Amino acid sequence: MRHEIENRTILQKVSFLLFCALVFLSLTLNAQNDKKYIRQGNKEYGKNNFPESEILYRKAIDKNTKSPDALFNIGDALYKQNKFEEAGKQFIENINQNEDKDKKADGLYNLGNSLLNAKKLPESIEAYKGSLKVRPGSKEAKYNLAYAQDLLVKQKEQEKQQQQNKDSKKDDQKKDQKDQKDQKDKDQQKDQKNSQDQKQQQQKQEQGISKDDAQRLLNALANDEKNVQEKVKLAKASKEKVRTVKNW
Repeated sequence: MRHEIENRTILQKVSFLLFCALVFLSLTLNAQNDKKYIRQGNKEYGKNNFPESEILYRKAIDKNTKSPDALFNIGDALYKQNKFEEAGKQFIENINQNEDKDKKADGLYNLGNSLLNAKKLPESIEAYKGSLKVRPGSKEAKYNLAYAQDLLVKQKEQEKQQQQNKDSKKDDQKKDQKDQKDQKDKDQQKDQKNSQDQKQQQQKQEQGISKDDAQRLLNALANDEKNVQEKVKLAKASKEKVRTVKNW
């Protein structure tokens, strides 16, 4: 009985060791496949065949999901295809998984370049600063940091000028609107005055002739009547002087 227990224990130990060996062998084979695809990708990258190199690097990731080198190389291949935002995501994953300081500094530097080309200047500045924290002596990171900072200053100045132009345009529009309103008010006042003048003239016409005109008219009538009376008197006097001759 005791021998059977010991045999079972030995078999369990052997089985466990075989399992560990198989796992190790599998990991080793995957690591070898990972390196194989990375080497193939590097060859295509060297030929400037960046889309094909990206495919091979992704195959390396399929074999080893925690391959920082494959992630870094995918980022490089995407960068060369002007896919800057996608490249930046790969470099971020590389940075998070990489324990090697130099490789982490390279990842941050390339992340800064990707963000710079994606027009994300504040983010690129932070990436370059991060790279310099890990590797303070990097001349490339220092130069690109200064370049990105200079671009950001110019961008802010340009945005400020654009805002000033926009505000000035708004002021001009407000002035034009005020001038139009003032002219409209003047036209309305002029129309109202003309309307009032017309009403007053109409009222005068309805009221009739003025007192002076009425007096002149009465005087004219009186003179006419006097002339008529004088003519009548003269006519009567003539009749009295003229004798009618009777015909026999």
